[in-house]
Amino acid sequence: MASTVPLLAVSLLVASAMSGGGGRALAQPLVPAVISFGDSTIDVGNNNYLPRAVFKADYPPYGQSYARHQATGRFSDGKIVTDITAETLGFESYAPPYLSPQASGKNLLIGANFASAASSYHDDTAAMYDAITLTQQLKYFKEYQSKLAAVAGRAKARSILSDALYVVSTGTGDFLQNYYHNASLSSRYNVDQYSDLLVGIFSNFANELYKLGARRIGVTSMPPLGCFPASIRLYGEGRDGCVARLNRHAETFNVKLNATVKALKEKHADLKIAILDIYTPLRKLAEAPAEQGFADARGTCCRTGTAKTRVYLCNPTTAGTCRNASSYVFFDGVHPSEAANAFMAESMVEAGIELVT
Repeated sequence: MASTVPLLAVSLLVASAMSGGGGRALAQPLVPAVISFGDSTIDVGNNNYLPRAVFKADYPPYGQSYARHQATGRFSDGKIVTDITAETLGFESYAPPYLSPQASGKNLLIGANFASAASSYHDDTAAMYDAITLTQQLKYFKEYQSKLAAVAGRAKARSILSDALYVVSTGTGDFLQNYYHNASLSSRYNVDQYSDLLVGIFSNFANELYKLGARRIGVTSMPPLGCFPASIRLYGEGRDGCVARLNRHAETFNVKLNATVKALKEKHADLKIAILDIYTPLRKLAEAPAEQGFADARGTCCRTGTAKTRVYLCNPTTAGTCRNASSYVFFDGVHPSEAANAFMAESMVEAGIELVT
């Protein structure tokens, strides 16, 4: 189990903020807002509002462990990592999906979520699945800034945007949904070159966020691509273990992401930026689930489909799930269960503690 000392430190900071350093209760999280960009790992329902989107989680059994057992558009049985991270930071509610009616008025004060399932660094990947491209997510963010200023006033809005935590979590689809079955793309770029392309897009995106006022940015590492049940099924050649080749590709990307984050720190002296490591904890869970109290890291709690995109998601036409989702690392073919998300959120908070202190 990962050390809980940094997580305890965050909890103590939250407790201090909530009491104002004394006995008086102040509902004051460590940051004023959480603003999220990315893919299905942190989509909280934007794709519900995209009629043509290929990837959606607005049907059972998604959400079976969530409040009122509601399928909100989160790709899990319950909470996702950003939900749990927001709670750790002291929030009592979550930033709404930007395309929803809830993203209005005072709800905007705690942030917004622009993530869209099947989005990725490369806009072409998102376009293939009618998701919100990263470029469009940035345009929505600029729109959000104007709406926030209208609600809070310009000075307060600038303060919120400057102190907010920005989370970027994407990239898996660039490999699983594009590179691995796009002969044109894989013939033009080897994995090293393709990773350079993707981290270059992230660097430009982070620089744009900085220009727009962001000063605290957390970006997730590429997960262990070869350990997803769908990856093992599609690329494992009949073997049961993680696909080593795909994990090496993720590691190649992560080395380049590390270098890019370091360069961004050097370029912007007042920017706090950190990699939120999900590769290490998810690989631990996938390779040694019993050590962390999980029973199954190869199967999926829900029954997935057999063709095309359905191999990744719960099959809406097939009833039934596992008895206990918390014993499974993966809820569907690529998305962790709430219990696994909680384990990864702890690692994310530890990695990103410098962003909120």
